[in-house]
Amino acid sequence: MKRSSGVRLCATAAVSVLSLALVTGCGGEKSDDSGNTSGKDAAKPAAKTLSAAELQKLVIAKGDVPGHEVGPVEGGVPDRSKVKAGDAECEPVLQAFTGIAPGAPVANTSRMATQETKTPTAEPSSPEDLSEGALKDQFTKAMDLDVTVVTLASYDGDGAERGLASVRDAVKACAGGFSGEQDGEKGRFTKVAEEKPSGTGDASVAFTATDEDGEDGALPLHSEVVRHGRTLAVYTTVNIGAMMGKKPYTVSAPVMKAQAAKLK
Repeated sequence: MKRSSGVRLCATAAVSVLSLALVTGCGGEKSDDSGNTSGKDAAKPAAKTLSAAELQKLVIAKGDVPGHEVGPVEGGVPDRSKVKAGDAECEPVLQAFTGIAPGAPVANTSRMATQETKTPTAEPSSPEDLSEGALKDQFTKAMDLDVTVVTLASYDGDGAERGLASVRDAVKACAGGFSGEQDGEKGRFTKVAEEKPSGTGDASVAFTATDEDGEDGALPLHSEVVRHGRTLAVYTTVNIGAMMGKKPYTVSAPVMKAQAAKLK
């Protein structure tokens, strides 16, 4: 990854998660939905396939996530036909990072939640008065906020289970990394690893993909796909400041909590 790409990425950090996924990084249809089930399904009524209008009412909206601004995805979620992985079996992972739900949903909608900037404790210094290192530190602090894209998608029959299974299979199959492309922009992740899921739905898979070969060191992206009946919630969080400062971060817990509450 060239540093020039990183600079361009930082300049547009709050826009397309697709660009974030590819620039940062620059299945099987099993019915076995094993994962974070905790026996919840047995206590629930028959799942319902939600319409587009119902998804619109259930996706997070302004005021739902404390400390976050919620609105449309800047730049929009790309068309799935324009997002391709070098290995087809890895596409469910790349799709999740770009806000695309896996499988064949009958309806979907997306929102972006941006963490509000922390109030500075002192007046910022003029750029002319700062050294290159101090200027970078100030920029890193300003960019230390979570940007999360949430996509809700509904499915017929067992489509949600199969969609989630395809993501889980892709995480395992693509552990050694994969390349991706969208609208001519190419990138590569050097590894993919499963993470501990949040446990907010009937079943879920959480994972991270990392590019370890760039000049800026390891740059991770985090995502989680959660099933709520016949609906999948796809979350991807990017924190440019944390990446630059080599600080750990995860999929935004406040966003996931707020969205899960609306899907109960």
